[in-house]
Amino acid sequence: MTAQLQRMSVEEKVGQLFMPVLYGSRADAPHQENQARFGVGSPAEVIEKYHLGGMILFPGTGNIVDAKQLAQFTAGLRAAAPDVPLLIGVDQENGLVSRLGDLVTKLPGAQTIGDTGKPANARAAAKITGTELRALGISMDFAPVADVNVNPRNPVIGPRAYGSDPGLVADMVSAAIKGFHDSGIAATAKHFPGHGDTATDSHTALPVIHHTRAEWDRLDAPPFRAAIASGVDAIMSAHIVMPRLDSSGDPATLSKKILTGLLRQELGFKGVISTDALNMDGVRKKYGDSEVAVRAILAGADILLMPPDLSKAYQAVLAAVDSGRITKTRLDQSVRRILKLKSDRSLHTKNFYPPPTKAPSLLKTPTHLRTATRLTSTNS
Repeated sequence: MTAQLQRMSVEEKVGQLFMPVLYGSRADAPHQENQARFGVGSPAEVIEKYHLGGMILFPGTGNIVDAKQLAQFTAGLRAAAPDVPLLIGVDQENGLVSRLGDLVTKLPGAQTIGDTGKPANARAAAKITGTELRALGISMDFAPVADVNVNPRNPVIGPRAYGSDPGLVADMVSAAIKGFHDSGIAATAKHFPGHGDTATDSHTALPVIHHTRAEWDRLDAPPFRAAIASGVDAIMSAHIVMPRLDSSGDPATLSKKILTGLLRQELGFKGVISTDALNMDGVRKKYGDSEVAVRAILAGADILLMPPDLSKAYQAVLAAVDSGRITKTRLDQSVRRILKLKSDRSLHTKNFYPPPTKAPSLLKTPTHLRTATRLTSTNS
């Protein structure tokens, strides 16, 4: 890993930090949206141009048509990054947020599983999801949700959380991470430092949560502590302001006190920190899109997810490294963590993913469907 890091140029290192949305259903086929946004036509060309470390599959991009197509698409994307394995992520929480729709086994959302009170159910659901994602060539799930839903008026979390009891949520999150690891894929606990007590949606505004440090320790922290203890691969930041944790007014995504001070130094998290989507209004209120990307890295983030303008953000981070605002040491810290995640999940292994032609037969198997039925029933 160190040798690989030393071989990389600054441009390649900066590229590792980005996980944008790409457009189209084939890696080698041009799409007008790629041309307009990135200056090249095909997803593979975007990966090569920016030395991307990863990408996120998203509805509305043409990425997801059917199982065979998606597995072939992801295989083509990976082939475009022969030197460093490409991280391919998706938001497949199940329940309300299920980006893969009918392609995969329909499993109950977190609240339904939380209501059973059995962490084994969270593990079983995550293992099924992870197994099917891997069959499709996907290596990272932006799940589980580690927020504790203590505000009944919460418009953005609600049933996406396992519940309102911090201990229960901690147990469920820990079990889900084990389930994802059972299947071999990377898990992401979200949204740090806790998005559960808000009546504002960070997609459209910037929520403020007034928890004291003592309240945060009691209500928000337990699931994240449990996630770290369970070896979670990544933790996603929240576009929320917690003035009692950082009085600057910056969202957690841009807060060094929260990402570096609290998450890294106090909680001891050594894995990858990903931002939430940088195209959300909650993080774009105060700074421009170029500055947001730089500030997220300076705060402690490693992965810049879904920047609204990849070229602008990439050039801004590159310029910040060239000027010394982001030190080479700081850049290497993030790249090393990303490379470690890829190595820990064996993404460099030749047969990590099943052949794309097998994907349809590995989804919605009789065993998976029986487990889904059991988890959905009230007697589970």
